[in-house]
Amino acid sequence: MTNEVTRRDALALGLSTAVLAATGASADTAMIKAADVPAPPLAIEKGASLRMLRPVRFVQPDEDVFRANAKRFTDKTGVEVKVDFVGWEDINQQTAVTANSGAGPDIIIGFSDAPHIYVDKLIELTDVADYLGKRYGGWRPLAQKYGMRNKSSAWIGLPFGATAGPLIYRKSVLQSVGFDKVPEDHAGILDLCRKLHKAGKPAGFALGNAKGDGNGFANWVLWSHNASLLDEEGNVIINSKETVAALKWLKELYPTFIAGTPSWNDVSNNRAYSSQEISLTANGVSLYFSLKNDPATAAIAEDSEHQLLPKGLAKISPMAGLTLNAMVFKHSQYPNAAKAFLQFMLEKEQYEPWLNANSGYWSQPLAAYADAAVWSGDPKVKIFKDTMASTYYDGYKGPISTATGAINADYVLVQMCASVATDAATPEGAAAEAERRAKRYFRR
Repeated sequence: MTNEVTRRDALALGLSTAVLAATGASADTAMIKAADVPAPPLAIEKGASLRMLRPVRFVQPDEDVFRANAKRFTDKTGVEVKVDFVGWEDINQQTAVTANSGAGPDIIIGFSDAPHIYVDKLIELTDVADYLGKRYGGWRPLAQKYGMRNKSSAWIGLPFGATAGPLIYRKSVLQSVGFDKVPEDHAGILDLCRKLHKAGKPAGFALGNAKGDGNGFANWVLWSHNASLLDEEGNVIINSKETVAALKWLKELYPTFIAGTPSWNDVSNNRAYSSQEISLTANGVSLYFSLKNDPATAAIAEDSEHQLLPKGLAKISPMAGLTLNAMVFKHSQYPNAAKAFLQFMLEKEQYEPWLNANSGYWSQPLAAYADAAVWSGDPKVKIFKDTMASTYYDGYKGPISTATGAINADYVLVQMCASVATDAATPEGAAAEAERRAKRYFRR
């Protein structure tokens, strides 16, 4: 991919030649416009040091540029910052331990609704969020949903970006069975997947406890049938005729999948697609780039296309973005330093090179970053540009809360779908069990 990180920006970050090569640095100049607005006065505490926990990268330059940005903050302020990267399946557990023990990292970048689960353990970030919003053209809808406390103007999280999981498919394989792209309607999708299965190039979607892919697929199955966990007032409505219809459709679709999807994690479909065992799945841009950057699989990337998840019965593509969401804990001895660090990391001098280095894997939470160089490069990446414009989110359609976060973290909807797909439960029985489990979280 071209136009990923400017060489000037990369050199300013102190990146090595290897990292420059990995990020595709060019001589392009920065494109981001920023309004001249006063920053909040954050008096950094004397002797401050910070520890941050965040999810492990899917593309190596994510970590390289993030660490270089953190070092730049240290060089500027004298505040040492230790950044630890942990597995996606581990971040929820480690966040819970930190919140419940009142000890550990000052800052955790969790996923999506994490700040809403631990809101009473966090400091408010409204001053920094308001400044960044005014400076960079405003926060995107999904960022506002996950960043702001429900029915409040107070910010409890600072979103860093979101990754989408649109469809990725082998163009030649679909054409061989009579399709130019994946149909938007459920009957058409089922027809395509049956033909792919018959051709020995099946589809595969995660039905295991996969933070990104499993939750993403289960949500899409429901939302595309106009089913949802909650209504706007927060009542549990998962046991509905729409949910039952969605599960009945999934029961027909599942036999067309490659074997083993109920045990898939977040890397399983990457491996199956890369090895040409499947020709259709849903994934972030990392799969495309891993194929493109390896000479052995470059032809697969060339033959691959992305497409928004089909609408089904919805008015728009029902696809939420898995969001990196930073929170600062009350137990931190250095809250001003923590806020100053997050503000620094989201300023254009740091954020634009990081966004570009991710090759489209993370999409920007602030409107001005839509002009970043990454979005004017590879046309197969542009589909990821507006991920945070989505109006769908974990817990849709209701208010985000500790309960909705726990339901997502415990894979209630994924397990509902998997139980029907594998004949462990009827659609009606699975919907009723999901309702029982969901209501239990709301009673806590």
